Amino acid sequence: MAAVARHPAGRVCEASGVGRTSKRSRVVPTVSDGDYARLAALREGIRRYLGWAEQRAREHGLTPTQVQLALAVRAHPEPEGPTLTQLAETLLLRHHSVVGLVDRAEAAGLVQRARDPDRPGRVRVRLTGPGADKLADLSALHLEWLAEHGAEVAPVWESFAPGRPRRRPTAAS
Repeated sequence: MAAVARHPAGRVCEASGVGRTSKRSRVVPTVSDGDYARLAALREGIRRYLGWAEQRAREHGLTPTQVQLALAVRAHPEPEGPTLTQLAETLLLRHHSVVGLVDRAEAAGLVQRARDPDRPGRVRVRLTGPGADKLADLSALHLEWLAEHGAEVAPVWESFAPGRPRRRPTAAS
């Protein structure tokens, strides 16, 4: 019989290391030291990229959220542009938050609204010429950064692929 210890969060942990049982008696896989290291490395890589990207956005007179909006508009497959609802889904925001974001981006000259001719109650969002130019400049910088640093981050991402051994990735792997 495995020894049992009390986890600080109230879970019952088996000392065998095979797994632990939560309050609902569900077996939760054991998280190893290597798993914590991989998760920390992933978070660090994401934060490094996002920190760099936020700085580039500000240097171009945009907020990071405006860049995300512009990218979502530009990447949308429909030529007439996404609706506010589609943008909310893509950006993981509430509809009213997207309305405010589009208001600010429109005031900054980044995007413009257009009524859908087939459904007048539906509003679509498109990039303006200057907005498209700023996004193109920033996207080129992002692609350069990824070309330069992608090899550093790739092993971390790949370490989470199904069937891969759970170990901490190294720069050489």
